[in-house]
Amino acid sequence: MKYFLIGIILSVLGIVLSIILWGIDQAYMITGGIGIVFIGISMIFSGALLSGDRMRANYGTESTEDRKNRNTITIRTGVIGITNLIIALFIYFIIN
Repeated sequence: MKYFLIGIILSVLGIVLSIILWGIDQAYMITGGIGIVFIGISMIFSGALLSGDRMRANYGTESTEDRKNRNTITIRTGVIGITNLIIALFIYFIIN
């Protein structure tokens, strides 16, 4: 829940910054960009961008605690990113 609220706060800040820079017509741009950045971070930490042999090697050499931390970071950044993308899409469809 905490990371959902962080996503909403970042989204509101992005909307305010977008309105200051470009106006209400482009209010979804920064919020969507924040969402894409956090989804990208989530993909990097999850290992989704690696090949199968590299994932297997990483899985075999990392400890249970490291895997737990990596999965926690993946979920948290994913929640922040998805929250921002949903709000950006909501603003886009309301304005246009």
